Amino acid sequence: MSLFEPVFEALNRAQVRYVVVGGLATVLHGHARLTADIDLVIDLSPAEARKTLETLVGLGFRPRAPVDPLAFADPGIRGQWIDEKGMRVFSLWDPANPMREVDLFVEHPIDFNELWNRSEVIELTHTVVRIASIPDLIYLKRLAGRAQDLADVEALEVILRRKERGDAR
Repeated sequence: MSLFEPVFEALNRAQVRYVVVGGLATVLHGHARLTADIDLVIDLSPAEARKTLETLVGLGFRPRAPVDPLAFADPGIRGQWIDEKGMRVFSLWDPANPMREVDLFVEHPIDFNELWNRSEVIELTHTVVRIASIPDLIYLKRLAGRAQDLADVEALEVILRRKERGDAR
């Protein structure tokens, strides 16, 4: 987690509206597995998206695609990327630490405000992180449908049943 915690500290300082989804959210809910990146659903309003990209670029992240990272904040450009390239996520990586990668969803798979309102805030060592609720995460993983996602769904369903019974993680 120490690899990713500075990213969350910076996003929180900038008051970025984000929700962690994907493998890292699965791990933070209590399923031990390897994950190599941060998957984020962010508020895609132009000002909020710009704030997110400025924060990530300020940390040294660069887009994998040869584009201006701030172009992500433009809904028209994101629409072109979706239509012309079939883009689902905008990937950024840190050249100084190639193990750090952030994927931003280019459109909301779930209404952002609903995802935000149902999310959970988890304490890390030096900051907090907002993660998708287990039901939302299960929905997103089923939507992706890859083998690892379906394995995560099974683990998340077990965790959800334990929580509903009041069992500890």
